[in-house]
Amino acid sequence: MADSIRLVSAFVLAVGVAAGGYFAGEGLLKARQLDRTVTVKGLAEEEHPANIAIWPIRFVRPGNNLEELVTALEADAERVEKFLVGYGFDAAELTVNPPAIVDKQANSYGNNNSRFRYTATGLVTVYSNKVEAVRNAQSLLSDLGKQGVTVSADGYQSRAEYIFTGLNAVKPGMVEEATRNARTVAEKFAEDSASTLGKIKTARQGQFSIFDRDSNTPHIKKVRIVSTLEYYLAD
Repeated sequence: MADSIRLVSAFVLAVGVAAGGYFAGEGLLKARQLDRTVTVKGLAEEEHPANIAIWPIRFVRPGNNLEELVTALEADAERVEKFLVGYGFDAAELTVNPPAIVDKQANSYGNNNSRFRYTATGLVTVYSNKVEAVRNAQSLLSDLGKQGVTVSADGYQSRAEYIFTGLNAVKPGMVEEATRNARTVAEKFAEDSASTLGKIKTARQGQFSIFDRDSNTPHIKKVRIVSTLEYYLAD
């Protein structure tokens, strides 16, 4: 009787081990199927006009009498302000900085061969949403020269900066487009590999970047987003 009980127990144990092995193998197969994924990137790009312009206008004067030089530079600043108001800018959009004065005699480096002791630089900065007005006024700076204002020819420091601040408005649509483009790439991969595209496993939106369309049109911005998505694949 005891031998019969041991035999039955051994049989039940063997069946249990076999069943456990089957279910474990089935679970492993499903796990391996779930581990099959494809990672793709989706790109979305749009062009938008800048909606803010920051334009520094620098002007210079040399001289030997400091008081007279400052007075002349203040007059130049008034001419620049009048010029800008005449082209549609409000006084609130203009900032006049104090003059920066260099005393060449106080410079201990090298020899000063200039006949002028001082060089004074004035600055009027335009901060405006009138981007086209800035672009138009830039082409008319020669009018200031006719009034005796020497506008600085330093291209970098006098270059207008254009900014696009409407990212929040375009962000949802661009994320949607990037995700749609990524899925298109993933579907093509699944088709080529005789698989079926499943659900998203992970998704990384990535960062938005805003840059000039090219060096000649800094007032037109290109907005870009690259999203990275990982999809499950199934047979």
